[in-house]
Amino acid sequence: MPKTKKAKPDKVTKKQKMNGELPQPEADGNAGPGEPGDETGIDFARAWVEFPDPADDEQVFRCDLTWLTSRWSCIFGSGCQGIQAGRADDGCCTLGAHFSDEDDEKRVAGHVARLTPDLWQFHDVGTQTGWVGVDEDGERQTRRWEGSCIFQNRPGFAAGAGCSLHILALREGKEPLETKPDVCWQLPVRRTYDWIDRPDDTRVLQVSIGEYDRRGWGPGGHDLHWWCTSATSAHGAGEPVYVSYRPELVELMGRQAYDRLVELCEERLSSLLPMAPHPADPTHPTH
Repeated sequence: MPKTKKAKPDKVTKKQKMNGELPQPEADGNAGPGEPGDETGIDFARAWVEFPDPADDEQVFRCDLTWLTSRWSCIFGSGCQGIQAGRADDGCCTLGAHFSDEDDEKRVAGHVARLTPDLWQFHDVGTQTGWVGVDEDGERQTRRWEGSCIFQNRPGFAAGAGCSLHILALREGKEPLETKPDVCWQLPVRRTYDWIDRPDDTRVLQVSIGEYDRRGWGPGGHDLHWWCTSATSAHGAGEPVYVSYRPELVELMGRQAYDRLVELCEERLSSLLPMAPHPADPTHPTH
């Protein structure tokens, strides 16, 4: 059963870093810098719930029910404006993906070895000159090629536009989380760790599951051309996030904790007046 990785008490969780500076987007007259008109902002009331991990008595989960019961869905290729102005076709792939650790890179490498030219547009480049790059801080990531991640097939490619590792998973009947770098399949869900010192001198690891908003990218996140989690155009799904992202949440939390989360999400949705709805959601979503 999947189990969340414990952080050491003195360990600071590494944040995903942006690879270089993004150009400032042009103002659209309806929003502030970096926030096109359909973004609702990131500071609003949220409903959080905390519960013990059924599989680990030294761990508790803190989950953002506002986000997890929202109607967000990925609209890559169907209205996504992209994180860099003028490159909507990239979605959030413009910067490439930083590997979370050596195991992440090794796992991805095993799947890259199965990619063929009919699935991966830049197969020749990647196999001949490499598919791993290094950012300005010396951290390893997927290589950027022609302005975006080398694994991103561009529009018009026969196998389909988008991540070739994602396409590989679908062709093989796997979940994309098995083949893609950690940060790619986790977005836009964010998992963070905090050690909590309790008044009785005990400690517990608090695992937070929430929305990967602009702040999740670090200081440079506010310069993104557009980001989907707070955009009304990305909030129209028939199923809430806790349902549509079931495989990813099970991987992040473990099956028992996810099952408990489902109960809490369903209790919230069954309420006549759920507190703190996501401002980007439709006014009256269908349950």
